[in-house]
Amino acid sequence: MASELAAPPSADELRFIFASGRLSLDLCATVGERWRRGFERLRSPGDLTRWYAEAAVATAPVLVTEPGLNQARAVRDAIYRSARAVIDGRQPSASDGEVINQAATAPPPVPHLQRGVLTIAAAEPDQAASALSAVARDAITLLTAGDAARLRECASQQCGLLFTDTSRPGRRRWCSSSSCGGRARAAAYRQRHAPSRGGRD
Repeated sequence: MASELAAPPSADELRFIFASGRLSLDLCATVGERWRRGFERLRSPGDLTRWYAEAAVATAPVLVTEPGLNQARAVRDAIYRSARAVIDGRQPSASDGEVINQAATAPPPVPHLQRGVLTIAAAEPDQAASALSAVARDAITLLTAGDAARLRECASQQCGLLFTDTSRPGRRRWCSSSSCGGRARAAAYRQRHAPSRGGRD
């Protein structure tokens, strides 16, 4: 991760991104611009509590401490490296696999049905470990099932988000057709219709 930023991330840049199609890959997206600035979106335990809520890992707030935040960052980076290895046709490292496996050993959040309403609570005594277990278990399923063949990195040079390609032909290039895909199509259109510099007036 970059040690010095050309400019601090804006409030808009610090918003969490949920566009990958998988819980574990959404956690990877809590690092912004890995290809350039590498800024952190999980800057405090409270940020991770908020991420668990926005990701619907639990409907009740998850208590996160500084050690819990550090563990989540370590698991996040292990998931990212493992997913990148799969995309590149390589075997994920055993050490990253162990980090993910260890996180998955904690009991995951438990769903409850109360008067027709679903609630999800992280298991005690360590709520943060329980919530992280749900992410790690999703990563294990993603990296070992048929979905691994659908892992992609957004083709936009300004994005780099990892996502799962759920399209039928399996040839999706962009994390989102409306954002990165739309910008790429607009840039290609402008290039095709740019006036020729060598032509006569």
